[in-house]
Amino acid sequence: MIIFGTKGYLYQLAILTLVCAQCGNPAAHTLRKRVTKFTLFFVPLFPVSTKYATQCTFCGTENKVTAEQAEQLQAQAAGGPGGQGHGRPHPQQPYQS
Repeated sequence: MIIFGTKGYLYQLAILTLVCAQCGNPAAHTLRKRVTKFTLFFVPLFPVSTKYATQCTFCGTENKVTAEQAEQLQAQAAGGPGGQGHGRPHPQQPYQS
């Protein structure tokens, strides 16, 4: 019997101050990276998909962003104008898909 499936990991890459597209408030937004990995016998082997999103901490709205936009936002948070630098990604709890 072969046991396989997927397991998801959620990483918080940065926290930025942006104007929310939904509520219009200048609020903190978290930049998150969601990676889904293929597992075999509960061992994660390789990534199947990677998605990026920002989430408003005021209203909770989540907006998908491309990998290029995520890199730009992360660079802005690291040292660019208007960002608050948070050095390295810190993983959160895995989610089950």
